[in-house]
Amino acid sequence: MTQPLVNHAVVLAERPRGLPNSATWRLEERPIPAVRAGQVLIAVRECSLDPAMRGWLDDRPSYLPPVGIGEVMRAMVVGEVIESQVDGLTIGTWVLGALGVQEYAVARPSGLTIVDPQLGTPTEYLGILGTTGLTAYFGLFEHGRPRAGDTVVVSAAAGGVGSVVGQLARISGTRVVGIAGGSQKCAYLMDELGFDAAIDYRSGDVRRALRKACPAGIDVYFDNVGGEILDDALANLAMGARVVVCGAISQYNVDPDGADPAQRTVSGPGNYLSLLVRRGTMSGFLVFDYADQYATARQRLSGWVKSGAIVARQTVVSGGVQDFPETLLALFSGENVGKLTLRLESG
Repeated sequence: MTQPLVNHAVVLAERPRGLPNSATWRLEERPIPAVRAGQVLIAVRECSLDPAMRGWLDDRPSYLPPVGIGEVMRAMVVGEVIESQVDGLTIGTWVLGALGVQEYAVARPSGLTIVDPQLGTPTEYLGILGTTGLTAYFGLFEHGRPRAGDTVVVSAAAGGVGSVVGQLARISGTRVVGIAGGSQKCAYLMDELGFDAAIDYRSGDVRRALRKACPAGIDVYFDNVGGEILDDALANLAMGARVVVCGAISQYNVDPDGADPAQRTVSGPGNYLSLLVRRGTMSGFLVFDYADQYATARQRLSGWVKSGAIVARQTVVSGGVQDFPETLLALFSGENVGKLTLRLESG
């Protein structure tokens, strides 16, 4: 194809207080650097949108350095090689990598994963076969350690990670309870994903609903939201429970100067002594810790999708890189079901 002349990218203009807004981002037009020996030029076709992105905007210590002011917004993407100076990495090859929210990227193969069409589509490599599915897989099996007959509770259960966790728990022979926002999402969990029960956190007392849905207590709680719902789960643990800390989306947009007092400070668990009384454990993890096992996990996840044991639903928004800021906000308003991605129409 003809070498593109310019690249459009979303860069961080300023660090947000609370939810990101229009001032957080800047759309830039940048020249595309020459492709040198050992590099490839990739046309980005689809970008992953993840709750963790909000944490990357804050200038504070974390598992990754924050996105710098003026830097391209970090994101996992899939794209197509359109120019190559790498032996064996040919034009037309689809790859996965942390290349950012931009139309084109120059990269070395060490930071790329080749998309295997025998396992799944490029879009699935951002979802069930990407960080989303791998996070669910290792978080549940390495930290939750589900046993047949256990009761597993998942928060943000209709989201990308939560929906996979619940299905993996069902495959493991457990009783699965999902917490989600709205009756439609709760119906989706039960009717399409095979959950045994669903709790709408918007409609009432979550703690009471958990006691009703989990009369013998919660054996595994997979936490994606933190805050009050985490506290409700801690109040309902079974003996020897395992609490898996994956995320805390309810806490990511804390603004000390905000109008809502409930959003001015990070809310920690008040019921943590339940871990002592119930002899439970609470552990956090990062999917990157298991990189040497990605290939095996992808094979298993692909097999479950192909057999119909896992429904890998994704919400795909079509547009351009300029639509990234608005699309990202859907994660925090609960609009998406399953994995959320932005497909670049210009790609």
